[in-house]
Amino acid sequence: MAYKLEMRNMTKLYGSFAANRQVSFSLRSGEVHAVIGENGAGKTTLMRMLYGMEQPTAGEIVLDGKVVSFQNPADAIRHGIGMVHQHFMLFPQLTAAENIVIGHEPAKGGFLQRQEAVQAVENLSKQYRIPVRATAKIAGCSMGEQQRTEILKVLYQGADIIILDEPTAVLTPLEVGELLQTIRFLASQGKSIIIITHKLHEVMEAADRVTVLRGGEVTGSMAVADTDAKALAALMVGRDLKEMGSRPAQEGQPFLQVQDLSVQGKGGKPLLDCVSFTVKTGEIVGIAGVSGNGQSELLQAVSGLMPSDGGTVLLQGKDVTKLSVRARREAGLAHIPEDRYQWGAAKDAAVEENALMGYHQQTAYSRRWFVKQSAFQPVLQQWIRQFSIKTSSVKEKAAHLSGGNLQKLIVARELGHGTPFLIAAEPTRGVDIGAMEVIHEALIQKRNEGGAVLLVSSELTEILALSDRILVMYEGRIAGELNREKATEEKLSMLMAGGTLHEARE
Repeated sequence: MAYKLEMRNMTKLYGSFAANRQVSFSLRSGEVHAVIGENGAGKTTLMRMLYGMEQPTAGEIVLDGKVVSFQNPADAIRHGIGMVHQHFMLFPQLTAAENIVIGHEPAKGGFLQRQEAVQAVENLSKQYRIPVRATAKIAGCSMGEQQRTEILKVLYQGADIIILDEPTAVLTPLEVGELLQTIRFLASQGKSIIIITHKLHEVMEAADRVTVLRGGEVTGSMAVADTDAKALAALMVGRDLKEMGSRPAQEGQPFLQVQDLSVQGKGGKPLLDCVSFTVKTGEIVGIAGVSGNGQSELLQAVSGLMPSDGGTVLLQGKDVTKLSVRARREAGLAHIPEDRYQWGAAKDAAVEENALMGYHQQTAYSRRWFVKQSAFQPVLQQWIRQFSIKTSSVKEKAAHLSGGNLQKLIVARELGHGTPFLIAAEPTRGVDIGAMEVIHEALIQKRNEGGAVLLVSSELTEILALSDRILVMYEGRIAGELNREKATEEKLSMLMAGGTLHEARE
């Protein structure tokens, strides 16, 4: 079968650094082809060259048997190539329909024909089974609906090849399942799909073929039917992954005690409704739930980022409900926030400045209002090695790091505090499988050494793998609790959807 697309011996150099070296890739019509690899493996650079956002140092692109060259994304779009970026490029105050048709608007006399635009979007939505509310403003749409809007936008532009960059990074488990169904349906309609990802179970479920990159080079390319997740992981990281660390049972003392915690939302509907639970030393308590059911508000109320309207938060028996974020940290709390950009980092500050946050008041690293950055350098370099943080320099702006590498820096910083209690919210969001292994080992080690960990993750596999106890949140309440031995993905999914354990099969 002739290829729809070939990328032959693609090389991209930045000075002496090779982001891609002699990379070849092919795509058939109606095929889903996954491109996988760790952070910094060269996946996104390869696709940016295909989409005209970067110019190759060497190599050629062949589309429908003809050599082509794209100077910019508009060139790629004209040739039927569309890209949905990891961070969506939508205008929040415009409707879904307006975002989809922008640049190709149905107009009359220079004026947008809104009803025609809405009708065109609704027709496209039905044709490809991608539901969106055409007249809803993007600012009020879920992340899943925003992504569906992005996909419809590239379809509206006439894309036959669709590039999806880390498409499930911000989706709930339900939305992930719906997206994978959409991808398979688009392929059945003759569209060719490229998925950039590091989530191997999604590759095994949705892709026909897979190409693995490591260090900017291809380490393997094969049919998904001819491989498995373990073999792909080894190709990604260059070694077999370790088994999960041991989990000795521990009878710890309560460290965090949350009692009847409440937060009121707009219109009087509670965001948190009398939530009570305990986290003991020597255990990891996981919180599962579909996004928007109170997990974010719970973490913000416990950490001090959001005031509560009722209830108490105790750390080692001390009431910290009215204390500041800093005071809670001094009482033994560290926090890996769920949004690394909003809460976890200063994008315009240097890598070393972001690493120093929280340490700058310690006498070992400061003196008379001056920070002793040289004294902190050995600590930072150790984190960079341990977590494989890829940065050109510690002076580089945090904004220039990939999302995964910034996440690893924040995780290293918060674990480095060595506090007795850690909130870990989406700790592996956007990181590769090798870094995920390191982070999981670090969390288990903290637990084994007597630390208390409150884990929130949208990845049920992560919750099940790490937690000693699991709480499920639904509409601002704790809907149920399961211990490690009795928890299954089916039981958790049932509770997350508002059902009961009696409705799940034993």
